[in-house]
Amino acid sequence: MNDILLIALYALAGATAAGVLGALALRLLRHRSVAVSLTVVAAVSVTAMLAGTLSVAWAMFLSSHDLTVVTTVCAMAAVVSLATALLLGRWVVARSNALTLAARDFGRSGSFAAPGGNATAELAALGRELAATSAKLEESRERERALDASRRELVAWISHDLRTPLAGLRAMAEALEDGVVEDPARYHRQIRTETDRLNGMVSDLFELSRIHAGALSLSPSRMSVHDLVGDALAGAEPLAREHGVRLIGEKAEEAAGVPVEVDGREMTRVLGNLLVNAIRHTPADGTVAIAARHEEATGTVVLSVTDACGGIPEENLPRVFDTGWRGSEARTPTAGAGLGLAIVRGIVEAHSGRATVCNVQGGCRFEVVLPAAP
Repeated sequence: MNDILLIALYALAGATAAGVLGALALRLLRHRSVAVSLTVVAAVSVTAMLAGTLSVAWAMFLSSHDLTVVTTVCAMAAVVSLATALLLGRWVVARSNALTLAARDFGRSGSFAAPGGNATAELAALGRELAATSAKLEESRERERALDASRRELVAWISHDLRTPLAGLRAMAEALEDGVVEDPARYHRQIRTETDRLNGMVSDLFELSRIHAGALSLSPSRMSVHDLVGDALAGAEPLAREHGVRLIGEKAEEAAGVPVEVDGREMTRVLGNLLVNAIRHTPADGTVAIAARHEEATGTVVLSVTDACGGIPEENLPRVFDTGWRGSEARTPTAGAGLGLAIVRGIVEAHSGRATVCNVQGGCRFEVVLPAAP
């Protein structure tokens, strides 16, 4: 037992010396290629075995012939180990270089294509992550392009919509100043109307800028769906009478007892925008209906506004909630700048909900899906 312990100590001493030298070599070569590091590791393994063997051989006073045999065996093992380490290192370096070139092309073209061939698990995982990052960046670029196009359209529409009332205001002001107006009171009323229209457009722009900046401050409280629908109907009733449109609330009692956690003022604005939009695009003697239902399976409350506008072209449905979208000239409202539905989507999404639109017989239906309160 003592001999075995002595042999183990001699072998440990020799292997430790080789390991220390190998660690120093790895530290000095840590900035070099991985192939060099693999070669050093292989050399350390063989050297540690050889040092331990020679230490034991010297302690046991082996004959020179036996020592030569042992040394030769270790040397052959060292040659094979080093050759294997070099081949593995060259293979890893080649795959790493291919991944580097792909990443460099990623920086130039903005899209990443993983290099072909087999690779280590770590390099393969890195390639997958780069590919996933490339896909996310492409989605971000698409959103940025769409948002940029939306901004350009918004600027063009706002410029047009501001120019028209401003020109009218200037003409009326000049006419009043020159004293050539037969009915000044009518001009004063028209100036007030145009001023209110401009004020509404500026308010919508300010609200939309807060939504896009993430600065929309909500004060949610527990409310019943019945109250939301009732407030929206009361606010839109005068406009409906002016346009000769029937405004009805149907099936709201189905979700009347289901509470929601919402900001009452902002959600009333959402329903008000949807009702105003529906009334303006519904012909006289048409009907605009607001309804509510409780989806128990998904734990949501769905508020819907259905109009009789004749429907929206299918290709335009994905753009309905885009900033500044107003559809064809036939659907362009006489006031506003196409911001109402964009504000609706922003407020609803701030409540962790979603806003959708679909065509129905004779018109279209806008739906607001909100999570029901616990």
